[in-house]
Amino acid sequence: MKTESKLEKILAAGHLAVTSECGPPRGALPDQVREKAAYLKGVVDAINVTDNQTAMVRMSSLAASTIIKQEGLNPVLQVVSRDRNRLAIQADIIGAYALGIDTMLCLSGDHTKFGDHPMAMNVHDIDSMQMIQMVRDMRDKEIFQGGAKLKGAPKMFIGAAANPFADPFELRVLRLEKKINAGVDFIQTQCIFNVEKFERWMEGVRARGLHKKCYILAGVTPCKSLGAARYMSNRVPGMDVPKDIIERMSSVPKEKQADEGVDICIETIKRLKKVEGVAGFHIMAIEWEEKVEEICERAGLLPRPQI
Repeated sequence: MKTESKLEKILAAGHLAVTSECGPPRGALPDQVREKAAYLKGVVDAINVTDNQTAMVRMSSLAASTIIKQEGLNPVLQVVSRDRNRLAIQADIIGAYALGIDTMLCLSGDHTKFGDHPMAMNVHDIDSMQMIQMVRDMRDKEIFQGGAKLKGAPKMFIGAAANPFADPFELRVLRLEKKINAGVDFIQTQCIFNVEKFERWMEGVRARGLHKKCYILAGVTPCKSLGAARYMSNRVPGMDVPKDIIERMSSVPKEKQADEGVDICIETIKRLKKVEGVAGFHIMAIEWEEKVEEICERAGLLPRPQI
């Protein structure tokens, strides 16, 4: 065990881990964070707290993570390199750990041109790969990225994202290996709709033994509507939504499409349970946290282990 993270303990014990997401509000509304978190209490092992997701201003991930921690839950602090330099990132990591947050996800972040401040500068002083290595060195070597000694090392369980579907597909496993070599402990993947392609990616992962070097959480998302499925297929970079999913969503009346999206998500989880190397699931029910319990229940992921 590298940390005291509950997520690490669940994974190290051999249980299928379950994480979900909580998008902070676009305002100083702490009760909204508590309301979303309440839907996930006892349902998931940890809750990702997004960091200005889709490049739109929201309550900071650190603040929302602290509120979730105060509610007795386990936040995963997301940190994007888009918005701040290495000094600010290291300060946030130390501050988060001082507040009892021991799990984080290192990301590059969506380009600001996709958000509500397209004129904003993308910082990217370091990229997600360098951030992973920086956090690992802070934790294991007790040094800042600049080389100075660090007193009170933040013992973070380090996560990152992986997209098995982006082009060129042949390089996706190699990119995962680079993140593992940089020091990542767990991976959460892009939303999986093209299960066959994900299974091919996992074949490459197993061929290099990478599933034994880090924990891989398969990302799934319930579609609320046909429009949402089409949007993800046509407008979200790196997303692969096969035609049969679109056709299936379009085959049911509009008022039943949300239920169909949940059914597809549950079927995907059940199939992915059989894939060697999948260590758990990251359920991205965006602004639909109240559905996570039903998904977990019907997919056989409840009750959660008590560790």
